[in-house]
Amino acid sequence: MYELSPIERIHSYIESSVDRDEVVMSTSRTDDKGGYTAAEEYSATQDALARCRHYRKHNGLYGVVDSTLGRIMLEIGAVGAVVMPSTLGERVRGLLIGRGLRCGPIIAHPRSGRWTFLTGPTDNSYLDTVLFAELFRVCASVALPGSEIVLPSPADERSGYRTWMQPPDGDHRPDFAQIIAATRTNARTADLIHQPGSA
Repeated sequence: MYELSPIERIHSYIESSVDRDEVVMSTSRTDDKGGYTAAEEYSATQDALARCRHYRKHNGLYGVVDSTLGRIMLEIGAVGAVVMPSTLGERVRGLLIGRGLRCGPIIAHPRSGRWTFLTGPTDNSYLDTVLFAELFRVCASVALPGSEIVLPSPADERSGYRTWMQPPDGDHRPDFAQIIAATRTNARTADLIHQPGSA
C-alpha cells in the first residue's frame, strides 16, 4: 500500500479541514420552495453542459459536468491552480499587470473571499517544504495534481457563488512558476509588513 509523504499528509489534512468552496461546493440545492424542480435541475445541467463545451472548445479547459450537482469539474494536472485570499490575489494580479504580464483566468469565490489562479501544467513544487510554509503563512495553497476544482457555471454566476474575476482569454494560462513567484513575492512583502519595527 502506498504511504503518503509528510508533505502529502499535510496537504491532505488542509484540504479536508479548510473551507472547500473553491474545490467542492455544498451539495444542498434549495430555493424558497425548499428545493429545485426537476425542470430547473434539468435546465441547470443543460446550461452547465453548454458552458463546459465552450470551455473545451475555446479555452482548452477540459472539464466534465457532474450531472448530480450541475458542477463543471476540472482535474488538476495539465491545468494548475493556485488558491489564495482575494486580498493577496489582488496584489498578485496587480504585480503581474504592473510587469506587463497577462495574469490569465482567475476564479472568484465571493462567499469565502478567495481567488483561484488557473495556470499552465503543475510541477512538483508542491513537495517543496519551504514553498509550502511560505504559502501556508498567507493562507494560500497549490491544488494537488489529480485533485479537482470547479469552474463557474451559469447557475454559479447567477447566484454569485463562483464567478470569473478574470475570464479566460482563449487558451492562455500563465506559467505555473510565474504565479508561484508573484505569490511568494507578495507573501514575503506581507511578512515584512507584519514584522516588529517595520513601517
